Amino acid sequence: MLRPVSALFEKFSRISCHRSLPSTSTVSAMAKSKYEYVRNFETDDTCLRNCYIVVRLDGRNFHKFADQHNFTKPNDDRALGLMSRSARSVMEDLEDIAIAYGQSDEFSFVFKKSTNWFKRRASKLMTHVASQFSSSYVFFWKEYFGEQPLLYPPGFDGRVVLYPSNRNLRDYLSWRQADCHINNLYNTAFWTLVQKGGLSKTQAEERLNGTLSGDKNEILFSEFNLNYNNECALHRKGTTLIWEKVDETSTKKITVPKEGEKEVTFTRTRRKVTAHYCDIIADSFWNEHPDILEEDC
Repeated sequence: MLRPVSALFEKFSRISCHRSLPSTSTVSAMAKSKYEYVRNFETDDTCLRNCYIVVRLDGRNFHKFADQHNFTKPNDDRALGLMSRSARSVMEDLEDIAIAYGQSDEFSFVFKKSTNWFKRRASKLMTHVASQFSSSYVFFWKEYFGEQPLLYPPGFDGRVVLYPSNRNLRDYLSWRQADCHINNLYNTAFWTLVQKGGLSKTQAEERLNGTLSGDKNEILFSEFNLNYNNECALHRKGTTLIWEKVDETSTKKITVPKEGEKEVTFTRTRRKVTAHYCDIIADSFWNEHPDILEEDC
């Protein structure tokens, strides 16, 4: 009995397809080429184990960027909020970041000692943090600046530094917060002299040349009745982002037999990135959040 043409065609297709698929070893051999030797030029940038990996981003030419986008002087809360929101996006994407600290146009991201993200390759970690942060900065721009247009893409450069001990890491973060204090005190005094004192930028710069922190505080207090210690903590201390367990409550309407519809409140606990504007140099912060640091080997 003759088979239908469709049946013969189906059988032939199965045989042809089976014979046309090469083995896995054949595919592997075919994938290699004489050009593959160029991979040997790649350098091994694996970060040393048992060290905190810090990726620090800095805004590229941000003085110009701030001027062209009319940032408020000496501090623009919209810009600072956008920096913090972008940093939170990075932490939510890379959960092995234990803590992040930011001020002005920079943010430092601290990966756990035990992290194995991207096999601890410095280039991978740095580029991923930089690209996620930059794209988030553009994505969330309208959330903070409304209809003010973004005139051109912002740029951020990055570096990777390893810190082997808890003391080293704390000293690094202390250095960045001390830098925040020094810069913000100077900028506050400078722009107060310009905006309220009527000095030109050159005159204000000359007035502050060679002054110490006490001198700047005295200028602000005696001439403008401004106590620097009462200034916004966000401006003086910078932003510290950490993971914390947060209780969230929600109310839902449910139908209960014989009782009808009623509202029930549910509470759940989840890890969330939270912002702090506090002193991270003293021990108190670290005593309150002992889970940030890992044991020294």
